[in-house]
Amino acid sequence: MKRINLGKGAEFDLIRQILAAGGRTEPSDAIRVGPGDDCAVVRGEGVALSVDMAVEGVHFRREWLEPEEIGYRAAAAALSDLAAMAASPLGILVALATPVDEPGDLARRIMEGAGAAAANLRAVLLGGDMTRTPGPVVVDVVVVGNTVRPVLRDGARPGDSLWVTGELGAAAAAVRSWTQGQQPEPAARLAYALPTPRVAEAGWLAAHNALDALLDISDGLAGDAGHMAAASGVRIILDEASIPVHPTASAVASGPDDALYLALAGGDDYELCFAAPPGAVERIRDRFMDTFDVALTRVGTVHEGSGVLLRDRTGAVNPLPYAGYDHFPAGDA
Repeated sequence: MKRINLGKGAEFDLIRQILAAGGRTEPSDAIRVGPGDDCAVVRGEGVALSVDMAVEGVHFRREWLEPEEIGYRAAAAALSDLAAMAASPLGILVALATPVDEPGDLARRIMEGAGAAAANLRAVLLGGDMTRTPGPVVVDVVVVGNTVRPVLRDGARPGDSLWVTGELGAAAAAVRSWTQGQQPEPAARLAYALPTPRVAEAGWLAAHNALDALLDISDGLAGDAGHMAAASGVRIILDEASIPVHPTASAVASGPDDALYLALAGGDDYELCFAAPPGAVERIRDRFMDTFDVALTRVGTVHEGSGVLLRDRTGAVNPLPYAGYDHFPAGDA
């Protein structure tokens, strides 16, 4: 990309600092025009776009996280949407609002964190916008990716099995600890502050023909499985005994049912949930886990019908007693 030349002014000095700090990843040939002009310009065979907003007091609290972690977490959550389509990241655009009584260093540190999340996936900071606000910190991240064959959430078919990567409930365990006035366990804090978008994992599974339908787990497996069931026009039955509950969720929970709640409804896991054809994952599971050191767990099955049900440890199948996180619960709209 060409050298970035900006005019005089404190705002542009800050932008220069941010872009200099974010220059650790070389842009790909897909980036025709990067930051510094009015728009970025990318080329791709199928450009994938998504946007994700993080608002102080809603998605995070500043007493929980360092500024760099706020930016990293916001960008990682948005980049996870590309993983959910088996798309390869190209770059991010970040719009940031910080309080008027805060020094510019806060904005720089948040943007550095966002840039680090992108760089970890070989993506670049394409540009964005910064402003002052009398209200809370707001970080709005647009992600740009490329995919020839996007994997959608509407491809699950009766007979498929349902799988997840990793373990669930750690980020929710961190939030539970903080809200109870305690410090979370290090693994739980890490899962919340620095989530890992499963971009490489999704691409690998797609290349090995293991994906009929795919999404990421942002609002909790219970809610996101519901989205897949609705999009695909199928019924999903989750197996309680198979849900991979993170040990930190079990540690803070009041009992097994509460730990299961954190894993199914806590949200912020950013793991993959996918439907696979019969036998497709079993053939490649060991190679996947050797490659990524990430567990693959079969958590349910796909059937004719609608909705999401839960098979308990006795074998009884009942409606889920809870759903995923909802910013607009019934009665608020």
